[in-house]
Amino acid sequence: MPTAVIVDAVRTAGGKRNGKLSGWHPADLAAETLTALVERTGIDPGIVDDVVMGCVMQAGAQSVNVGRNAVLAAGWPEAVPATTVDRQCGSSQQAAHFAAQAVIAGAADVVVAAGVEVMSQVPMGASIGDGKFGFPFGPRVNLRYADVGGLVPQGISAELIADKWGLSRDDLDAFAAESQRRAAQATAEGRFDHEIVAVRSIHRDKDSGAVTESDELVTADEGIREGTTVETLANLKPAFKPDGKVTAGNSSQITDGASAALIMSEEKASALGLRPRARFHTFALAGVDPVTMLTGPIPSTAKALDKAKMKIDDIDLFEVNEAFASVVLQFAHDAGLEDRFEDINPNGGGISLGHPLGATGARVTATLLNELDRRDARYGIACMCIGFGQAIAAVIERV
Repeated sequence: MPTAVIVDAVRTAGGKRNGKLSGWHPADLAAETLTALVERTGIDPGIVDDVVMGCVMQAGAQSVNVGRNAVLAAGWPEAVPATTVDRQCGSSQQAAHFAAQAVIAGAADVVVAAGVEVMSQVPMGASIGDGKFGFPFGPRVNLRYADVGGLVPQGISAELIADKWGLSRDDLDAFAAESQRRAAQATAEGRFDHEIVAVRSIHRDKDSGAVTESDELVTADEGIREGTTVETLANLKPAFKPDGKVTAGNSSQITDGASAALIMSEEKASALGLRPRARFHTFALAGVDPVTMLTGPIPSTAKALDKAKMKIDDIDLFEVNEAFASVVLQFAHDAGLEDRFEDINPNGGGISLGHPLGATGARVTATLLNELDRRDARYGIACMCIGFGQAIAAVIERV
């Protein structure tokens, strides 16, 4: 079977809510990453067999197949098709897996996996709206979990994990402060320079909706708060329950952003004179209890490693999406990685860099590739928890 390789991966900076990217139309912002792939690799976009784009809130500006609209916005040939997928927070990582699977199956030679979410315009819950057209959980799902008190929001799940694994508020805040420190250091050292695509600042006023365009280029993640400490985070109130531990400071940030990766067969890359950066070794999915919904990275990682006939000690680097601090701390504990903390999200994560939902998976891939290069390392794992009890993981081998 063909080998699926990653030729390149890019992303925009993470724009904070109502920040410098808030006025971008999602299709246009995603188009910037598609254009960047063409400019960096020199490929003819007409050879792309498909574009698979992750997006969670497919409503309003992100509705009606935002992937296809991004292709058109990028000026690519109309013959290039696209689709939009939703596996919640894992959407653009799933896009990458679908792309790789198409290549491995021989159904495609060149596929772009991408993701976008402009949360300032299309916020979480937008696809549900006001309930005029119903709600996502019907009577049977609600009845199934009635005996345990019903389904809960993700923030409450993060609280349940913190309690079950004995994580204190100080533990969560210490992790969050370290994420901010790592992201600030990585930015200062230019570690993100090879993955971030500079885009113009387009700001949308949160009250009037007025859009202001600027010639300023956004080249750094807006959510990084240099100088964050456990003491400053301790001043924040719990976000999900009055006596809770989870706050806005130790949770991922609401973010605007887009990302994309160019995936093709090894043979096609060779024919085009392109040097792959990495190959997909294995990938896996897992389902877990949708109440404590964020524990899936452990079983999904275990399945990916088992398929690869590898052990956790064979992996050089881990990118685990920081949906909440408790998620990564639980992962590190159960994976036996508490003494290798420097190998988990060494450049920060969702708490500091932001979590633009459907764009995060491909962002994680870009960050993982660049850190593998920087360390001259071989194997990395990208994994993400997914709302209501799923997770996704992949073993990536640097070429």
